[in-house]
Amino acid sequence: MRIRSAAVAPFFKNGYVVSCEETREGVLIDPGDEVPDLLRWIRQDGVIVRAILLTHAHLDHITGAGSAKAALAAPIWLHRDDLFLYEAAVEQGQMFGVPVEAPPPVDHFYAPETTIPFGSYVVKALHTPGHCPGGVCLAISPEGRDTELFVGDTLFAGSIGRTDLPGGDLSVLLLSIRNVLFGFADSTIVHSGHGPDTTIGTERRSNPFLV
Repeated sequence: MRIRSAAVAPFFKNGYVVSCEETREGVLIDPGDEVPDLLRWIRQDGVIVRAILLTHAHLDHITGAGSAKAALAAPIWLHRDDLFLYEAAVEQGQMFGVPVEAPPPVDHFYAPETTIPFGSYVVKALHTPGHCPGGVCLAISPEGRDTELFVGDTLFAGSIGRTDLPGGDLSVLLLSIRNVLFGFADSTIVHSGHGPDTTIGTERRSNPFLV
C-alpha cells in the first residue's frame, strides 16, 4: 500500500491518496484545500483513481471534491446521513468566513457491508457516527493481511473528534470508537483527519478520553 498525504492552511486537514503498488489503482480520501498537492501526487505516481471517498461532509473534508471530480472523473462516495451537511457546504463556508463552491452531486452512498476494490486492496466502509451522523471509517487491506484505518475526525492521536457541531453526539462517538475501531488489533495503524498517525493499541491504552 502506498500512502501519500497533504495538509494545508487554514484547516490543516489530512487528505490521502492510497494506491496499489502493483496496479497503480487507488482511491482519494477527503479532498480538501490540499487537493492540488494530492492531484500532483496522483500525476507523479501515475495513480488511476477509482473512487473519491469522503469520511464525512464537514467543510474541510469536501472543499476539494469538485476539483477532484473534474480532474479524475471518479465517483464520489458519502454516507447518506451526512448528505444534509454536504448539500450545505456553501453555508458551512459562510459560518467560517470561507468562500466555498457547491460540490458536485454524490454518486454513491455507503451501505452496510459496502466494499470498494482497487488493485489488490479492498476498502470497507464502517459507519462510525458521533462526530457527525454520517461519519465513516475506511478500513483498507489486501486480502488476508493487516488493515489500516482512515478514520476522518472520529479518532486522533491522544484525542477524539469534536461533537459540538450540528449532528454531533459524544456518547455516540465513544460507542463508535469502542465498538467499531477498538475491534481491530492493537497494531492497526490509524490515519486521522488531523495530526499524526497513531495505532489502535496506543489509543486504547493512553487516550485520555477513552481509558
